[in-house]
Amino acid sequence: MKYRTDLAVEGIENLSETGVKPKEKDGIIIDKAEIDQDIKVTTIDIVNPKGELILGKPCGRYVTMEVKGVIEEKDDIIHRAAKALAVELSKLVKHHYYLKVLVVGLGNEKVTPDSLGPNTVSKVKITSHLFKIFDCEGDEEMSNVSGLAPGVTATTGMETAELIEKAVDMTKPDVVIAIDALAARNIDRVSTTIQISDTGISPGAGMGNMRKQLNEETLGTKVIAIGVPTVIDSKTVIMEAMEQIRVPENQVSSYLADRDFDMVVTSTDIDIVIKYFSDIIAKAINITLHPGIYS
Repeated sequence: MKYRTDLAVEGIENLSETGVKPKEKDGIIIDKAEIDQDIKVTTIDIVNPKGELILGKPCGRYVTMEVKGVIEEKDDIIHRAAKALAVELSKLVKHHYYLKVLVVGLGNEKVTPDSLGPNTVSKVKITSHLFKIFDCEGDEEMSNVSGLAPGVTATTGMETAELIEKAVDMTKPDVVIAIDALAARNIDRVSTTIQISDTGISPGAGMGNMRKQLNEETLGTKVIAIGVPTVIDSKTVIMEAMEQIRVPENQVSSYLADRDFDMVVTSTDIDIVIKYFSDIIAKAINITLHPGIYS
């Protein structure tokens, strides 16, 4: 069965369930590391068109960090997770004297599962105005950072990607960091998982509302996407349940075909998930972009 997911690591799991185990010769390189007893990292590099076809994602790097105990506030887990995420982010965005970054928080702040982006960007240290005040081109301790929470087309009446394109024209960043909600297959990942990729993002993808892609081709600058799965497609929940009770696949397909399940579901503690994971991501971005202040 084909489950909807935005997570590369779940794409690998889906393939494994069908008996396919991608290897380096297939254009997919997988590396796993355990940071400590609560944090593990899986890095998936898609290096050629064959890998793209197998996994259904563009060439690039996908880093998945899984964290235990966030909701329970286990043993300074927010700080530990932020430090670990900063290590991975710094491999894709390296601080230097002239670094300029635009941090974009995608989503609708009035809809909790879709509010990760705006919540995160509100906690990032914005410094662009300081560089203007002091007429400074760069700094050893902090980057030139601008922030934007463009909202969603349904509330602004404007295409989100076009607003971001204008912001890129104004700020001329070396890199755009875009934060957004994602969709997962496994409900456990809603409170444990962060994905970073260097292939860009499509605003609204997690909520099932695909918009224009934000990537290096469309924006003319490097785009790093950071996402947390906050929702699951209702069809995925149904397929998973029916698979567990061994309902034949043809019956599942027939059942879904006869009904309209164009919905997404989320966990009951999603407000806490958004709060803690926006804290983790914002801290990681601050550590990466402003090493002299947050190291």
